[in-house]
Amino acid sequence: MEFTFLQPPGGPSLAGGGAYITGLITALRATGHDVATATGTALPPHRIAIIDGPELPSFANDTLAGAVGLIHRLGPVAGQPERERLQRLRRIVATNDAVATRLVEEYGVPAGRITAIPPGVPNAPRSTGSGGPHCAILSVGGLTTRKGHATLLRALARLRDLDWRLTIVGDDHRDPAHAAALRAQVEASGIAPRVHFAGPLPDDALEAQWRAADLFALATELEGYGITVAEALRRGLPVAVTAGGAAADLVSPEAGIVCPVGDSDGLSKAMRRAIFDTGLRTEMAQAAWMIGQTLPDWPAQSVRFVKAVM
Repeated sequence: MEFTFLQPPGGPSLAGGGAYITGLITALRATGHDVATATGTALPPHRIAIIDGPELPSFANDTLAGAVGLIHRLGPVAGQPERERLQRLRRIVATNDAVATRLVEEYGVPAGRITAIPPGVPNAPRSTGSGGPHCAILSVGGLTTRKGHATLLRALARLRDLDWRLTIVGDDHRDPAHAAALRAQVEASGIAPRVHFAGPLPDDALEAQWRAADLFALATELEGYGITVAEALRRGLPVAVTAGGAAADLVSPEAGIVCPVGDSDGLSKAMRRAIFDTGLRTEMAQAAWMIGQTLPDWPAQSVRFVKAVM
């Protein structure tokens, strides 16, 4: 089949929805489909046009009936212009079940036009852990308010009697003021020697962080799917997350910790035993590994995508 992904100038980002698009395009091309990318607001003739959700307002409503929308997340309130755009699309691929449900219940999109296809999870080796006396905690996500790093840092600041180290991997340029506030929070709470802001990392360096981690943590306020949580499970890493969107749905009680959004006190109490008790972490890691091996990869999700947009 012939697809054209209509993207913003400069192409997709390397995280979030951009990572979804990149993974999907790679898998489609690997299975013999003709996939092109383009910018602009004109639908390509004789090809299936895929419009990323943030780009929809750029298109005239009367052109959308021939296009497929790729929707990662929705705003807190269904505005009428957004409702009309989404209702006009020929098909919609939602990246999680929660978005698919909202499209029907709040945006009035017929359920028959919507297919929920979570992102594929890359195949990855099992994490081996730090092998050291401390618990190596990894968090992956840009330094923005939505990722909840402030909540995680408050939780860990209450655990200074335990031996842990935190590495935060993520872009610090999208919200420089918030990134600066996080660094100030770390200094003020007296945990600066234990916290490393690694910034965005190339694949090999990020892989090294995954491999050496003992626990993954993400206190997100809202997550469309939570691909980094899925990656942690795929690698057999215990996880500590907040129930911000679909990310927590992946985590069983045996494989990790799930706390309410913004509840740094509850997160701190729950993480205490996971950091202190290496035997518990080993049990959680095995449960995480078992869940992770059931998650679909991109080749499988690309097959579902093709069926959904035909």
